[in-house]
Amino acid sequence: QVQLVESGGGLVHPGGSLRLSCAASGSIGAYIGDWYRQAPGKQRELVATISSRGTTGYADSVKGRFTISRDITKNTLYLQMSSLKPEDTAVYYCMVRGAAYDWGQGTQVTVAS
Repeated sequence: QVQLVESGGGLVHPGGSLRLSCAASGSIGAYIGDWYRQAPGKQRELVATISSRGTTGYADSVKGRFTISRDITKNTLYLQMSSLKPEDTAVYYCMVRGAAYDWGQGTQVTVAS
């Protein structure tokens, strides 16, 4: 069974940083990897993408503050988040497209003073 396990969330003050990790049970190198987030009462939104060639893309709301990366030797995606704002508060999920993964449990990020 293929699984995605997110970790690294927590409570951080505005302006702070966190690094999220997403461990996949299978190979990720040939696939597109995504980070999504879902805030209370809102739809899940795509915030960052990394292609199989390593090309990255970001939602306008996080551009310049978040960085997606991966380590294909560890089958792990990362999301480095800096200059965090209260509106970044959400449950963060990862996904590997086309590899038949189910959604993981997500990791809660709370930005508050």
